[in-house]
Amino acid sequence: MIRTNLSTRPFYDTRAVALWLAVAALLVAGATLFNVGRVLQYTRSDSVLGRQATQDAEQAASLRAEAARLRGSVDSRQVARVSTEARLANDLIDRRVFSWTALFNLFEETLPPGVRVTSVRPLVDRDGRIQLTITVVARAVDDVNQFMESLETTGAFRGLLTRQEVVNDADQIEASLEAFYEPQAGRPASTKEGSGSPTTPSPATAAPSSSAPLEGPR
Repeated sequence: MIRTNLSTRPFYDTRAVALWLAVAALLVAGATLFNVGRVLQYTRSDSVLGRQATQDAEQAASLRAEAARLRGSVDSRQVARVSTEARLANDLIDRRVFSWTALFNLFEETLPPGVRVTSVRPLVDRDGRIQLTITVVARAVDDVNQFMESLETTGAFRGLLTRQEVVNDADQIEASLEAFYEPQAGRPASTKEGSGSPTTPSPATAAPSSSAPLEGPR
């Protein structure tokens, strides 16, 4: 029996190489399938988002057109008329709440002998508070201070302060006072004994009648 290898080239074991090549081919195929699946998924997602974006754009255009139609249907003259009516209603409410008689009864109760009121200007601010600007003429500064202290004791005046204080040509003190007037918070004005009606303001405290309107915020 001849045991000598007579081939010119030796035999190689190719099974391991083929196995590794098969494994590599499987990996490449798996990666390719995964990438193809992801591409298809992203493509479908882009299509859905594109359709959604188109629908949203159409809906936004429809809403803008509807808003333009509604704005066109609004009558600006009617809005102005309603606004005017609301302002007049508020003025009527303010007049009903504000009583000149009660205010000047308080002045008559608290006014010192050396002080006289020359003007009163009410103003309703944006918060609905009544702000009074009271101009007084007095013989001395102490008389003005006494008047302010007396007003504060009524409880109907808040934040009372002096805005301006000058000496006029008659050598008298002319002062401008400001305060928030809260008639509901104050004590009732006194009445003449046995008359059953409010006291009449003295000439020194004469002012506009109760029908005078309040001024609104500027």
